[in-house]
Amino acid sequence: MKSSILSPKSSYQGKPGLRRLVICAKALFVLAFWLALWQLAALKVHNALLVPTPGAVGARLYELALSADFWRIIGESLARIMAGFALGVISGLVMAVVTSASRGASLLFSPALKAVLSTPVASFIILLIIWFNPSLVPMLVALLVVLPVVWRHVGGGIAALDEQMLEMACVFHIPRARCLRRLYVPALIPHFLSACSVALGLAWKSAVAAEVISYSRFSIGGELKAGQTYLQTADVFVWTIVVIILSLLIEKLLTKVFRQFNRVYDAQ
Repeated sequence: MKSSILSPKSSYQGKPGLRRLVICAKALFVLAFWLALWQLAALKVHNALLVPTPGAVGARLYELALSADFWRIIGESLARIMAGFALGVISGLVMAVVTSASRGASLLFSPALKAVLSTPVASFIILLIIWFNPSLVPMLVALLVVLPVVWRHVGGGIAALDEQMLEMACVFHIPRARCLRRLYVPALIPHFLSACSVALGLAWKSAVAAEVISYSRFSIGGELKAGQTYLQTADVFVWTIVVIILSLLIEKLLTKVFRQFNRVYDAQ
């Protein structure tokens, strides 16, 4: 029998409340550590224009949160970024299937997708500002960033499918719909989840950068630009924290949704 010292998780088995308490305590400790480090840096610099204190940023966040524009800005940025993310995921899935099923399509589209994957985001932003309405640029940038990531991950998953299992399915004349449901989808779900996890973070970073450069109205990026223009460093910190929190919350929400879908799918 293994010692509880070697397997500390065993002490929490059957005690979900205690386990959650320990996790919360660890999270609070990490948060307190970084807040203390931030406070020390602010005291050392002693210049609010360079590094405002956590208290000043918290007070500014509370002040902004009381205004309707704060929530409108978050809502409009969130809608643009998530629309681009969703379109990028759908387009990436379609391109992964098409380029995997057809050598001709792969020959035509793969170089372009690899070029998109390696092109600096700033180049896309500037070109899209020239071609389109600035309000559409963040969504289009998110789409262009997400599409090749999903294509590469899911396409790699399709290429890695067990050929023997597929040949066996053909030999026993298993219907295509059942083969797709029982062989393809379960094998590709991990690749898809990995792609979404990576692409979501890239979508937020790229789309907010696009909002900054295009100076979109009612956008988080626009507020970051305004904070830099008017030397309101506390505002820059506030909106940066908002982006981080939103990104983490959406990633956690998507993970829960995908896990629930996986459970329901496996149960059928």
